[in-house]
Amino acid sequence: MERHLPAFNACQGLRRRTLRLATLLLCLLVMPASAEPAPGAGRSYILWYRNYDSPAIHALVALALTKTPEYGEFKLVRSEELSQGRVLRELAKGQSRLVDIANVATSAEREELLSAIPIPVDGGLLGFRVCVVLPESLPLFEGIHNLEDLQDSGIRIGQGSHWPDTPVLVANGIPVVTHSRYEILYGMLRNKRFECFARGVSEVLYDLQVIHDPNLVIEPSLLIAYSMPSYLFVGPEDQQTAHRLQLGLERAISDGSFGRFLREYYGQAAEVLNLDRRVVIALDNPYLSEDSRSVGRQALSNLRRRLDLLER
Repeated sequence: MERHLPAFNACQGLRRRTLRLATLLLCLLVMPASAEPAPGAGRSYILWYRNYDSPAIHALVALALTKTPEYGEFKLVRSEELSQGRVLRELAKGQSRLVDIANVATSAEREELLSAIPIPVDGGLLGFRVCVVLPESLPLFEGIHNLEDLQDSGIRIGQGSHWPDTPVLVANGIPVVTHSRYEILYGMLRNKRFECFARGVSEVLYDLQVIHDPNLVIEPSLLIAYSMPSYLFVGPEDQQTAHRLQLGLERAISDGSFGRFLREYYGQAAEVLNLDRRVVIALDNPYLSEDSRSVGRQALSNLRRRLDLLER
């Protein structure tokens, strides 16, 4: 086991070692960090509005920036209300000032086009999905015990058209209905365009708190699981921000504040959603890079242990 965590480096030779950190993180291990950050002036960072509005992601980005005072003062700014696809395009431009930082699920393509900080922000929980449904649809989910049952049920799953989850579900033979805007998908669910809006364990409780619709409920028996690490991303040329976020997260892991963050923001979800009593339907994700696929497999294999830790 390595005794030091590497600082973020653009060189491909360090990428595998950095991703090894993410695998260890999924087990909530705490290790000492060493890094040599480059100093920089304080600045404002434009955070994608979906992340800015999320208490957990906003707190995590602020934590990483706070842990790196040598980079100067910082201010987080809410981006315009851009779709996920637009955010990724803006980041890829490298010169856009519409957004600087976004947290999204990873894929091989995204890691190729952008700079990823390859530490799963929620400990790997995004790939564990529950269904938000209309109450009258609940009988459709009875008797589902495996992927074949889900495929035969006729249940359609709603997802974002630019989300990497969509091709994963399709590759596993599950019908998917899409839209480019997250907010519109809830309206489509109400209008019965699909039966399940699959939301990550780490985000669904916040979703429903914001939506505040008593006619939507969380289906109680199924947990759809696939490898889907969720990373912070910045533009391909914004190495200073990548360095700062990487170093800040490494320091948070080292001093235990990242573990406290996970328990504070995601421990309740593990308990309220009764994850340990759900039927797990495991799907294959063929669209990850080799290293992120390893991270995802570790997340699946350590699900039970990590839920126990989060519920403490």
